[in-house]
Amino acid sequence: MLSSPRVRASLLASGAAVAGLLLSSLSGGVSYASDHENCRPDGLYKTPGVDVPYCSVYDAEGREKMGADHQRRVIGYFTGWRTGKDGTPAYLASNIPWDKITHINYAFAHVGAGNKISVGTDGPNNPATGMTWPGVPGAEMDPALPYKGHFNLLNKFKKQHPDVKTLISVGGWAETGGYFDDSGKRVASGGFYSMATNADGSVNHAGINTFADSAVDFIKKYGFNGVDIDYEYATTMKDAGNPLDWPIANARRAGLVEGYSVLMKTLREKLDRAGAADGKHYLLTVAAPSSGYLLRGMETYQQQKYLDYVNIMSYDLHGAWNEYVGPNASLFDDGKDAELAAANVYGSQQYGGIGYLNTDWAYHYFRGSMPAGRINIGLPYYTRGFKNVQGGTDGLWGRAAAATCPAGSGLTKCGDGAVGIDNLWHDKDDNGKESPAGSNPMWHAKNLEKGVVGDYLTKYGFPAGTKLTGTYARKYDSTLVAPWLWNAEKKVFLSTEDEQSVARKADYVVDKGIGGTMVWELAGDYAWNAAKGQYEPGSTLTSLMYDKFKAATPYGAKVSNKALPAKAVNIDVKFGEFKLGDSNYPITPKVKITNNTKTTLPGGTEFQFDYATSAPGNASDQSGFGTKVISSDHTGSNVGGLKGDFHRVSLKLPAWQTLAPGASVDLSFNYYLPVSTPSNWTVNIAGTTYALAGDLARGTTVVEPGTGTGPSPDPTGPTPTPTPGACTSPAWDATAAYGGGTTVSHKSHHWKAKWWTKGEEPGTTGEWGVWQDLGAC
Repeated sequence: MLSSPRVRASLLASGAAVAGLLLSSLSGGVSYASDHENCRPDGLYKTPGVDVPYCSVYDAEGREKMGADHQRRVIGYFTGWRTGKDGTPAYLASNIPWDKITHINYAFAHVGAGNKISVGTDGPNNPATGMTWPGVPGAEMDPALPYKGHFNLLNKFKKQHPDVKTLISVGGWAETGGYFDDSGKRVASGGFYSMATNADGSVNHAGINTFADSAVDFIKKYGFNGVDIDYEYATTMKDAGNPLDWPIANARRAGLVEGYSVLMKTLREKLDRAGAADGKHYLLTVAAPSSGYLLRGMETYQQQKYLDYVNIMSYDLHGAWNEYVGPNASLFDDGKDAELAAANVYGSQQYGGIGYLNTDWAYHYFRGSMPAGRINIGLPYYTRGFKNVQGGTDGLWGRAAAATCPAGSGLTKCGDGAVGIDNLWHDKDDNGKESPAGSNPMWHAKNLEKGVVGDYLTKYGFPAGTKLTGTYARKYDSTLVAPWLWNAEKKVFLSTEDEQSVARKADYVVDKGIGGTMVWELAGDYAWNAAKGQYEPGSTLTSLMYDKFKAATPYGAKVSNKALPAKAVNIDVKFGEFKLGDSNYPITPKVKITNNTKTTLPGGTEFQFDYATSAPGNASDQSGFGTKVISSDHTGSNVGGLKGDFHRVSLKLPAWQTLAPGASVDLSFNYYLPVSTPSNWTVNIAGTTYALAGDLARGTTVVEPGTGTGPSPDPTGPTPTPTPGACTSPAWDATAAYGGGTTVSHKSHHWKAKWWTKGEEPGTTGEWGVWQDLGAC
């Protein structure tokens, strides 16, 4: 079997660790000549030298083509383990509401032996490629395909619904750092952690290339439209992710983000090359964290430029990994979150009163670097819940501390999760005992709300004649946009979703121009069976979203909400030197600006950029660049939602600091809550404002400053090539020791030591190493 339903990190929403702002890289870009460039989504990286067939998937505005009645995405995770073979209700491809959805993510494949993608050994017991369901209507195999199982059925139904795309999702909670073998035993192989990162924290290029090549072969073999990476989690935060993975993951924390970036770039480039050869664009997507804690350790999620879109896991924001009772997936903050209050988030001026455990905050985090249309918000078709809740309002914002924590959770202090009939999708701990989580499909929660004892309970191990204790009263908070069930007799709190909350979230998607929604998982949706008088698996919530989206306006296709210059210059901006884990707060990343033009930038040259309103508008620098926020789309707390998307920032080269062609300059920033990669950069050179090529914006042309078209020499003439031997700084000596700030010359460049060094050759230590390149001489 594959893994049981997804459970989230014990530290997923830890209010004790306050998120910090991270800033990361903007890579260089150019304008592309092919017709397909007209269809490239704004901000999406294109593999150099490859004519990527974007128009096979995107229209002339860079929006995804999904069918006339699908203006927004409805992405459903379809899990491989609900086969019905264990006696519990099956959920097969024939149960998917194919006309209501746009994409299906099959969960899960894993990183198998030899760093290759795998779903296990082929055979009649393999759900993905070998299993059959004789006599089940709709589950008849397509005899034209050389494989059986879920993959056969997915392709059979895709023939009937050609606008629906399928992606293979790799990883998940249980299989990020290992996998389940054919006997169901978990193999602690290292998974993503060891495939992408070596034991010393360096990038495992060989493992990444092997995996990426196998992923391309896999989607071609089984008819998928792309790859969805569910790596939980490439963060520097210690003890994040599955506790079973900590022995491997924690030792590699310092290198996980870099390995993740190389993995995404490699996948993007190999998928682009395969797509060009096949005449169709292959999708690359991720399931991304929404937790400010996890994102604090992921720098600025600079991988976004390689992704067609991001699916935000904007759920599991509260659960039994700690004692704070709150909603699973609230849309907004209400200023009363007990976990955030305990961490003094609301009382600190640094955080601006911004609560970061809600969907709206997570959306704005990614909106800072991506068009709204390349973002999808996550909705849970399952519950989270607590028992023995003390305080709060009908349990909301109360406390539920457990006396002991589940075996293998890695926790010494946790919440008192709901069990038994309040935990139908019960996972097991390391000792095979039920792991308290209050995890139920929504169809079961609806029966609890209605006081119905479903006829399916015996299939989940409950004795015949089971009765409910107490009444499960539905409660709803309109500020949070969060329903829940409260059993006052049992002191049980179950966080739910239903038509009211999903309709409000669908309206939010439409109003914000968001690309759509992603749901975990399709099997949790519900329908009322009048004949039996009970709720059963169905498509009520999915159909509701389809109805909301089918007549919506097209989604937002641009990163910037203002007009940017059509001419861009090749000045590179990179963010690095992030501190690790809990040391990464407050955040003071180094920002490196490199002049790749042929024009010297004078002192006082002004740069501007946007960063997300997920962080307050109090950015500053510590390097004399006069960094200041010059406008804000949002100020104050975020109760009821952030009002806008961006803060606009200005910084200037110091008056004494020119930037010669090829030269770089560093400065230090200071932020407090996470943002994704800052975007919408501009630079004013000699009175003309240009965009930066690294934003990868649609419709821009890279020029040399002062010229009208294409990269060409400045009208005043080319910058002269340095004369050999003209460097004025002393030549670098391999035997000499150099203190911080010392300048040397080596290979026709000036170099400055950032700290004491000896024997480290300039130009070989990397851009964040000891030697800073001051430019040609």
